[in-house]
Amino acid sequence: MRVKILKLEEERHALVLTLHHIVSDAWSTGILVREMSLLYEAMSNGQESPLPELDIQYADYASWQRSYLKDEVLEEHLRYWKQQLSGKLPVVNLAGVLQPRARPAVRTYRGASKSIPLPAELSKSLKALSRQEGATLFMVLLAAFKTLLYRYTAQSDLMLGVSMGNRDRAEIEPLIGFFINMLPMRTDLSGNPRFTQLLKRVKEVALGTYAHQETPFEKLVEEIQPERALGQMPLFNIVFGVQNAPKEDARAPGLELSPMTADHESARFDLTLWINESAESIYGSWIYSVDLFEEETILRMHGHLETLLSSIVARPDAPLDELEMFSEAEKSQRTASRAVREKYHSNRFESVKPKAVALSDE
Repeated sequence: MRVKILKLEEERHALVLTLHHIVSDAWSTGILVREMSLLYEAMSNGQESPLPELDIQYADYASWQRSYLKDEVLEEHLRYWKQQLSGKLPVVNLAGVLQPRARPAVRTYRGASKSIPLPAELSKSLKALSRQEGATLFMVLLAAFKTLLYRYTAQSDLMLGVSMGNRDRAEIEPLIGFFINMLPMRTDLSGNPRFTQLLKRVKEVALGTYAHQETPFEKLVEEIQPERALGQMPLFNIVFGVQNAPKEDARAPGLELSPMTADHESARFDLTLWINESAESIYGSWIYSVDLFEEETILRMHGHLETLLSSIVARPDAPLDELEMFSEAEKSQRTASRAVREKYHSNRFESVKPKAVALSDE
């Protein structure tokens, strides 16, 4: 961990914390902020640390995981994943659809990000739909995102990476450490199902993934041995996740504190969509490879997703192909473009006159 305090003005400072991802995750950040606030308040009053001793440390968890994930337990997890990942593994292909740039021979990991809120009323409706269907908000939004990719690509076998929090025991909730695990979620969208039917499929796969989420991603790749391609991550190139880790407000006596945000300048995957959930709102954070996508493309994708989500909450029993994803302006533009193309082809073929062709003996 690296820490710097930057003095910007006489009474204005910036605290910069740099933590390597091998020792921290999003959940850990909330714990760190809370503990720093408590320590600052205690020390500014000449008091001892108010933090209780931890029952276990992160090293204890790592040791337990190594002893637990072996022999029959590991084999049972791997049996599940081998069944889920049998056959030819799909790769989401956005080339020629929304990916305007060709994939470079050497991956640069240069990235950018864009965060866009969903309308408050839509956020409220999505939460209501998840309760109505007996699913989590994560499941509803994952099903919607897969619907969007299905409509773009016509691929009915879709596999995305999902980030699992992996804090399923009370003892590890207060620990600062790296617990998350990236795993694939594969969904069958064949047969143009209704959205509610797709949601049931997504829910079934999600529950299976939760039950086997402790399988390390690296072990999964080692066992499955998927086809590898230079410049691409194994198993999936698009990631989806919901950020709902508890957020702690930083408080300190005599100080006014506010968080500072930094743009993503790197992208591990082609495209990542994080849904950030709070009690008041939902917003999407798109992290994308600038080698492949333009900002305008990401804005269009978010617009399509927002329109699709509005259509889903209005008609959750509609087949996937009937859900709206284009705005009225886009539909008018598409209709006009189609009319121009049809007129061009009609005039072109009318102007072509048959002519005699001499055939040689050959």
